[in-house]
Amino acid sequence: MKTKLRSLGLAALALTIGGTVMQGVTVAPAGHLVVGQQAQAGTATAEQAQALLARAVAKIKADGQDVAFKAFSDRQGGFIEGELYVFVFDMKGIYLASGGNPALVGMDAIDLKDAEGKALVREMVALAKGKGEGSVDYVWLNRATNKVEHKRSLIQKVGDSIVGVGYYHE
Repeated sequence: MKTKLRSLGLAALALTIGGTVMQGVTVAPAGHLVVGQQAQAGTATAEQAQALLARAVAKIKADGQDVAFKAFSDRQGGFIEGELYVFVFDMKGIYLASGGNPALVGMDAIDLKDAEGKALVREMVALAKGKGEGSVDYVWLNRATNKVEHKRSLIQKVGDSIVGVGYYHE
């Protein structure tokens, strides 16, 4: 029997055995797999997202953009909490940091659209230029559940950058 593990996030995994996918598999300390417990996905709250955003803004102000952005994109940098992570765009929609996928750094995302065609990065840029902070709602593929779900990103303008943290909600 062939066993294959497929990563769906930091804490959640899907285990495929003989063609059957088992969701809700988590990695416990020491690398043990725990089947049947609810995975971490979809459990973050608005308050947790806001707290992570506040920590990220404080990090930029205390240590500068170079140090902070590196920490945000580093899985060991202290800015990834379950399904929550920090992302940063410049005012033209270029990724400057991404805890969700560091390979996105440098990518032009200004025309990125959600599953319903909403230009979410353009909306974030407009919000940052206008109010300087706020939230943007959109629909996005939740890699932990493999379903398109409602997501809200809280953003704040810091200098010439847009710092954000997103969470799934109903």
